Amino acid sequence: MDDSTIAAIATPLGRGGIGMIRLSGTQALTIAKQLSSREIITPRFAHLCSWKDEQGEVIDSGILLYFPNPASYTGEDVVELQGHGSPVILHALLQRCFDLGAVPAQAGEFTRRAVEQGRMDLSQAEAVIACIDAATERAGKQAQRHLSGEFGKKIEALMDHLTGIVAHVEACLDFPEDEIPDLFLQNLQQQIQQQLLQPMQQMLKSSSFGERLFSGVNIAIVGAPNVGKSSLLNVLSGHDRAIVSDVAGTTRDVLEIDFEIQGIPVRLIDTAGMRPTHDKIEEEGVRRAKQAAKMADVVIFLADASDANSWQYDNHYDVKLMNKSDLLQDIPPEIENELLISATTGQGIDDFMAYMADYLGASDTSGEAVFVTSERHRQAIQTSEQLILEALPMLLSEEQLDLAALSLRQAWSSLGEILGIGDVEHILDRVFSEFCIGK
Repeated sequence: MDDSTIAAIATPLGRGGIGMIRLSGTQALTIAKQLSSREIITPRFAHLCSWKDEQGEVIDSGILLYFPNPASYTGEDVVELQGHGSPVILHALLQRCFDLGAVPAQAGEFTRRAVEQGRMDLSQAEAVIACIDAATERAGKQAQRHLSGEFGKKIEALMDHLTGIVAHVEACLDFPEDEIPDLFLQNLQQQIQQQLLQPMQQMLKSSSFGERLFSGVNIAIVGAPNVGKSSLLNVLSGHDRAIVSDVAGTTRDVLEIDFEIQGIPVRLIDTAGMRPTHDKIEEEGVRRAKQAAKMADVVIFLADASDANSWQYDNHYDVKLMNKSDLLQDIPPEIENELLISATTGQGIDDFMAYMADYLGASDTSGEAVFVTSERHRQAIQTSEQLILEALPMLLSEEQLDLAALSLRQAWSSLGEILGIGDVEHILDRVFSEFCIGK
């Protein structure tokens, strides 16, 4: 365990009303006393004081807080210096901390020490960065559920069930083959289905939506000129962001807006109408439209319901949408099963949004229950599930019980990686490399 005392600026770069420096380690309190010339610093009491340099000149003044171990963020002695948000003053104060024996904190080192000291598990540490990065209210609430330990408890429950099942399997290895009842092994299989596989499959079912809560989705709208792509972008954004005209080819460039669908951050991309053209500017717009479609997570093909010439649909697009339904007297049988909207009147927009929410996986979530929001967690659960599935048939063969036990132990280890249990140093390095300095 590293016994150095680390220090870093914990507030964002730039000027602000308040700036904070955080220290953690065995020398944190000693450094705080030297900075403030205070002999007594009361834990969890806001001390108004000045911090001085080596010559006794005041660097800054503000609030000093001391949190003794183990009841602190990192589990070590922690000191927070809350002063003015001038970058010059903050760096001068930080340098003074270094002069007094602190060392620069690495990215995520405060939270990493909290994990190493048992103040939180690795899934909670990842939730810290998720709370910082949350772009929607729903994402923020989900990050808080992970930070509170709800998700970790679900993983711990699975690991506890696995421990019990492995114990039963290994107990069978100590008995002669003819003394192991077939019904006992069949009951173990049933327990695995109910206690492990079913909960895992439910968690994985929600992972697509959960991951998108934080990664977001890029959605490109493509189609022929004058089908209403810009009108759709305007109605979804609630503003006249794009120029709308009856003249085909008005949109020449890519235009983007940000909004959300069921808490998922969405970047909607309006593109130039795709058609053969000799206009150099429009030709470039078409090229950019194709590039945007290639890079997007989801591509919506928009057509004019009143113009059959715009209906030609390429199957490599994800969603087909028919606009200008308000211009129809009767719905042609060729499109009666398509999604119909009118970006002008708003007809069908709510149904379209409900369809997109379902398409993005929102229907696989249960209210505001905690669910998988990380690719790393999903992969660990999938690996564990696969190992358990491999073990199932082995349980019916007494000669393969040792192999079944091995697979189940590996499944346990895979789940343990989510919480930071076992030999996971390489995982810790990867996770905390994404953190900012000071957190």
